[in-house]
Amino acid sequence: MADSPYPHLLEPLQVGSITLKNRVLMGSMHVGLEEDWSYEKMGAYFAERAKGGVGLMVTGGIAPNRQGWLKPFAAKMSNQIEVRRHRTLTDAVHAADGRIAMQILHAGRYGYHPISAAPSAIKSPITPFGPFALSGRGVENTIDNFVRCAQLAQDAGYDGVEIMGSEGYLINQFIVRHTNKRTDKWGGEYEARIQFPLEIVRRTRAAVGPDFVLIFRLSLLDLIPDGSTWEEVVMLAKALEEAGVSILNTGIGWHEARVPTIATMVPRGAFTWVTRKLKGEVSVPLVTSNRINTPEVAEEILARGDADMVSMARPLLADPDFVNKAAAGKSQSINTCIGCNQACLDHIFSNKRASCLVNPRACFETELPKPTAPRGLKVAVVGAGPGGLSAACEASEMGHQVTLFDAQTEIGGQFNLAKQIPGKEEFYETLRYFKGRLADAKVDVKLGQMVGLEELKGFDAVVLATGVKPRELRFDGADHPKMLSYVDVLQGAEVGEKVAIIGAGGIGFDVAEFLTHVDHGEGPNLQDFLSEWGIDESHQTRGGLVPAKQASSPREVTLMQRRKGKLGAGLGKTTGWIHRAQLKKRGVTMLAEVAYEKVDDAGLHIKVAGEPQVLDVDHVVVCAGQTSFVPLQEPLQAAGVKVKVIGGAKLAAELDARRAIREGMEAAIALSQ
Repeated sequence: MADSPYPHLLEPLQVGSITLKNRVLMGSMHVGLEEDWSYEKMGAYFAERAKGGVGLMVTGGIAPNRQGWLKPFAAKMSNQIEVRRHRTLTDAVHAADGRIAMQILHAGRYGYHPISAAPSAIKSPITPFGPFALSGRGVENTIDNFVRCAQLAQDAGYDGVEIMGSEGYLINQFIVRHTNKRTDKWGGEYEARIQFPLEIVRRTRAAVGPDFVLIFRLSLLDLIPDGSTWEEVVMLAKALEEAGVSILNTGIGWHEARVPTIATMVPRGAFTWVTRKLKGEVSVPLVTSNRINTPEVAEEILARGDADMVSMARPLLADPDFVNKAAAGKSQSINTCIGCNQACLDHIFSNKRASCLVNPRACFETELPKPTAPRGLKVAVVGAGPGGLSAACEASEMGHQVTLFDAQTEIGGQFNLAKQIPGKEEFYETLRYFKGRLADAKVDVKLGQMVGLEELKGFDAVVLATGVKPRELRFDGADHPKMLSYVDVLQGAEVGEKVAIIGAGGIGFDVAEFLTHVDHGEGPNLQDFLSEWGIDESHQTRGGLVPAKQASSPREVTLMQRRKGKLGAGLGKTTGWIHRAQLKKRGVTMLAEVAYEKVDDAGLHIKVAGEPQVLDVDHVVVCAGQTSFVPLQEPLQAAGVKVKVIGGAKLAAELDARRAIREGMEAAIALSQ
């Protein structure tokens, strides 16, 4: 494939009797459709990615029995009734010329229900229920359940299965001493503890035959105390190959690990070095994973020999046509995953259906169609932030004549502030994507132009995406020279060495990150990341953990909120703890139950739980939320113009780009109905 733009990424791979058309594996990710009985939505979701060119896809986790449920009544595969609904999915994928494997996942002590089972009765720190310890007979039954599940998956038309042996789920719990305290033949020394996964693989291979693809997701780096050593990982990998696996997929970190592994601040391809260490130890294809979100990154990883395949899950939520666009040499038109977790993992951990901040159609393929406009309307979109960009592109692609206005000289709105935050550099990618999409959709873009009623009267419909403005605080000294807004700071205002931040929501945490970060604008650095989080790149320590490097900060920062309780309680479920940990590492003082009295030359006068204090600071940065900015709605409606308000203009809520982009899409669909 010498003439291919990505020759390594797009090279076919022989796995047993199956030829995969490229080296892209769509990694497993539970999306909340697994519990939908009809599986029609699931079929549409995977079929779209199959049409997009993915070599092999893996479903979200399917339990082999009730004890292995992720939550009550979660997806499982244990009888023929369940087989029939899965055929809806596999038929849809095969009709789209795709290949798909079903992941078999037993949650073990991570099960969010009272009948969870584990090797030992040790409660997980991230679930409310303690598991019961499997008896010897229970272990044998569980192995049989895995095998039966694989056979049923084969009956359902899957091309293979992935046995989930990483991320701290049941099999991983058997492997490490941290969770396996058994004294029978399934516990004790490492050779005994790994018999559980090896027996599952041996018996499964014997049951499904030699041609069925058998993937094992192996934890190469546990990132927990008392996890596996590298020598143990290699021993297990070799034994798994001998037992009959077709592919070894890389797992990084347990869910309870206090190390970020897939969030935005993690450098791209941050863990491929772990997979590279296993190259040469086994001969089956190796898959590497975590924060691989562009074809350029994937190609580089494969070209230097880190792995044989790359696993991407969220990037294929963001753009189902990722592979086809890469193959066509159109990587700049890929809607890049920004690693935010806001609409995917955060939704799943809140018992909602997953989607994607930058692609609201993900997992809603049957509910957010792309209709063709019955008649082309003349549409104005006011505001080129995320919501306005979404509305303008969608409406134009549906056949309307669209003009996009913004008073600023560049598109992006609040994204132009967000992209300044260290660890959020991926927001540049979203703006790059929308800039190209506006051109392709032939949207008439008018920047640096304020518009009023007269300019908008001639349009059939107007979408107002005028966004938000910072909320102003009213107390003595609010106009003091020490006072700054978050907009001032992120647009380059000089800030002193001692700073107080009023407001501990998402913006307050972002500004604190901005002010305490040492290397603005350089992007995430792998070595800094590894040392900051105590990751042992040599993997000489058990679990791959070493003492974290002491973090430094160029400023002394105090972050405050009015209400009681933990600061940042409203941050994302899967990323909030990371932001809090980062700021604590840098010495940020966090205060709750704060009343703001006044600002003067002495500093910020406050009361903390009723006790007065004066913070001697150079500047006070206000991050106290926003208010909607909708100056045109009433005049337009009075003039009889059809108006739709979206995003922050509709509801000011911590710069919710996820909601704004979806509302932009919905507004365009409504215009076409």
